[in-house]
Amino acid sequence: MPTISVKRDLLFQALGRTYTDEEFDELCFEFGLELDEVTSEKDIISREQGDGKADGASEVVLYKIDVPANRYDLLCLEGLTRGLLVFKNRIEAPRYTRVGPLNGDMEKLVITEETAQVRPHAVAAVLRNITFTKDRYDSFIELQEKLHQNICRRRALVAIGTHDLDTVSGPFSYTAQPPSAIKFKPLNQSKEYTAIELMDLYRTDSHLRHYLHIIEDKPVYPIIYDSNGIVLSMPPIINGDHSKITLNTRNVFIECTATDRTKAKIVLDTIVTMFSEYCEKPFTVEAAQVIYPNEDMYTYPEMGYRKEILSTDFINKRVGIRETPDSLAKLLTRMHLTSKVIENGAQIEIEIPPTRADIIHPCDIVEDAAIAFGYNNIKMTLPKAYTVANQFPLNKLSELLRQDMAAGGFTEALTFALCSQDDIADKLSKDLAKTRAVHIANPKTAEFQVARTTLLSGLLKTVAANRKMPLPLKLFEISDVVLKDPSKDVGAKNERRLCALYYNKNPGFEVIHGLLDRIMQLLDLKPGKESGYYMQAAEDSTFFPGRCAEIFALGESIGKLGVLHPDVITKFELTMPCSALEIDIEPFL
Repeated sequence: MPTISVKRDLLFQALGRTYTDEEFDELCFEFGLELDEVTSEKDIISREQGDGKADGASEVVLYKIDVPANRYDLLCLEGLTRGLLVFKNRIEAPRYTRVGPLNGDMEKLVITEETAQVRPHAVAAVLRNITFTKDRYDSFIELQEKLHQNICRRRALVAIGTHDLDTVSGPFSYTAQPPSAIKFKPLNQSKEYTAIELMDLYRTDSHLRHYLHIIEDKPVYPIIYDSNGIVLSMPPIINGDHSKITLNTRNVFIECTATDRTKAKIVLDTIVTMFSEYCEKPFTVEAAQVIYPNEDMYTYPEMGYRKEILSTDFINKRVGIRETPDSLAKLLTRMHLTSKVIENGAQIEIEIPPTRADIIHPCDIVEDAAIAFGYNNIKMTLPKAYTVANQFPLNKLSELLRQDMAAGGFTEALTFALCSQDDIADKLSKDLAKTRAVHIANPKTAEFQVARTTLLSGLLKTVAANRKMPLPLKLFEISDVVLKDPSKDVGAKNERRLCALYYNKNPGFEVIHGLLDRIMQLLDLKPGKESGYYMQAAEDSTFFPGRCAEIFALGESIGKLGVLHPDVITKFELTMPCSALEIDIEPFL
């Protein structure tokens, strides 16, 4: 959930009144937001870096507000205040209009076929005769950053570029060139760099280094030129210094390059609708033309309005209220969804503006009706259908086993469901390709690269972190592992397992063997191959040769037990022998 920081006094000025912190917290809750913190820049620096670093920092009060991840229109002060004012019936929802240029031809952005190798899509628009102040300018930059972190997926899907239109001249060309052929002066730099030099320059930049991987391995880099060959930007890394925006900028050219055109259109619509209120003609946006290599021509921004029709019964039943059609229409209008009653009150026509890209299903409209009505105002009622509640069988079995494992002297551990590749492969002397592991596409840390395929590695790491505790260490865990399974609709499945581990000066194989017998006794299984359980010798690289057994129950293999191999123990930074047991408990349901 994104968090935005807004200056309290500036917010109250835009809202036309002041609130106490408690009153504003309540207003946020009514609107479906959360006031996370009341702080200041000085407090933040003092908390993170110490009091000495906070000298001279601003003491202006900041409100940190948590915003739903799909409400892109609330990621800046302009959208937030507009939404709250409409919600409180202080203003009507504005009407956003796309217009053509007053003089001359429409600005054009021509895409060349070379961009297909990196970022094939682009959209563009113009904010004409806009007036910036310092606060408006800061909000404009902050919105771009919030969108980059949110819908743009850290610039991987969409990258935004904003330029002073009076410093460049169209038509603009969006192409891709080898890094050695690109040279320009980047934003806030004093000299020109080639693209290769720029990548080296920004490799140590705390902000931009996170985006270099998007294009650095590509044979060509995307680049945007004006008609005179001036570089506007090298997306998704940096804009050119020549066309940078200042407080004196009057006309802004906005371009968004993307790998996902739908996302690019949403991002462009969000930016222009939020800041068109500062244009000479408020809430009007000048269109721009984008020409693709196949000569297809598109006009942006789309800023399209669309309509949905829902029955009043549909909304009332799903929210659990009994409101009249007129009342429901007023509730939805407060949520920026202008609505009216049609067909003698049986239906409500809802107009969805370009700012509400989060409305993709009738249930989204129902949710907004519930927010406007107030969740606290919905009366609690008993369901008309009576059912008998039962605990989920797998969880019930897990809870029963947990109690008896604890009674047997074992301590329960709860480890992470994600782990590193080494934890499930190299450290357990396994081949990663044979583990059926589900890999995380973009892991944030090496510690969380895959979903665990075994509980054993988590328990061994727990022992390693508690080596100073008195021996013996007897741990267990009953949790899910995740395994690839092509037969499932999502390509993977969860499997509930029980794992137990004994760590002492001697291996304690008899302790783990006795624990298995006790578990089977609790499950009412007797030794035997027909309808009970039995073990047979097995070889497993995780276990010591000749000290491993495969466990069979109800005619199928359910796991293994044995003494761990010394190499495995060493790789987990342990020094004493260890025995372990891991079984699948789902067959016993």
